[in-house]
Amino acid sequence: MKAVCPYNGPMDKTITTPSTSYLGGLALAVGGAMLFSAKAVIAKLLYRYQIDAVTLIAFRMLFSLPVFAAVALWQMRGAAPLSTADRWRIVGLGLVGYYLSSFLDFLGLQYITVGLERLILFLTPTLVLLISATWLRQHIGRLQWLALAVSYAGIVFVFVHDLQGGGPNVLLGSALVLGSAAAYAAYLLLSGEMVKRLGALRLVAYAMCVSSAACIGQYFLLRPAAGLLQPMPVYGLSLVNGLLCTVAPVFMTMTAVQRIGAGAASQAGMIGPVSTLFLGAVILAEPVTSWQLAGTALVLAGVYLLSHANPAKPKTGN
Repeated sequence: MKAVCPYNGPMDKTITTPSTSYLGGLALAVGGAMLFSAKAVIAKLLYRYQIDAVTLIAFRMLFSLPVFAAVALWQMRGAAPLSTADRWRIVGLGLVGYYLSSFLDFLGLQYITVGLERLILFLTPTLVLLISATWLRQHIGRLQWLALAVSYAGIVFVFVHDLQGGGPNVLLGSALVLGSAAAYAAYLLLSGEMVKRLGALRLVAYAMCVSSAACIGQYFLLRPAAGLLQPMPVYGLSLVNGLLCTVAPVFMTMTAVQRIGAGAASQAGMIGPVSTLFLGAVILAEPVTSWQLAGTALVLAGVYLLSHANPAKPKTGN
């Protein structure tokens, strides 16, 4: 008689256990967070070729647009047509969540370290909470206030440290990146209802197509077409930025959320600031000081507390 497993299936079949699926989802979440974070390092490398943020983001979207457009077309097959109102909502979400947020982020990266940039962006969940409290009049509990205080204390640690060496540029860059985080927080709040109706994959694909059109259109409005002729390393780095640091982490994170849930995926994303510090030190030779490590630890602790205090657990990244 052939032995059987507890699930009443034959032992000679390949079994995917829940723990295996969970570990796979966790690996996708960690990998996605690290790739999202790596875009800051790629941007710093691109700036060495004397290109500006307008050109950088245009190249990023030129390489990522074909993938998102293909996904959008695939999602349209068999799906109900969008209403006029939903079309305008998607345009707004694409402009705020992926165009404005990304543009401000890359502008800020011209003035601050990748470590500080990633820490500021990691405040997105706390900004969602603050916007919810002030605009939507939602109650903030004591643990949530503690999480906010700890997170912002960490940012102050790193900001004050970097301000000593960078002066006004650090202030300008930090303000731009904070604006990026606020724009993405607004996107998360405004997209909640549409995600439930359209699905995350369809909404992201549509919104990214809108963002790509805005970024590419902005380039041709502000820069000459001849500026698209760049050294080969610019194309190579832009390809990495568009595919590995934009397309891949979007789908990796979405798959991870489906497998392990938004809460676990959000907590796995806490590896982002740590990996950015490491990559900045190894690739860009940016120093890693005790102040930066202490600030990073405080921000991670604050987001961890918030992930347990706030049922919504909004994810980070742009």
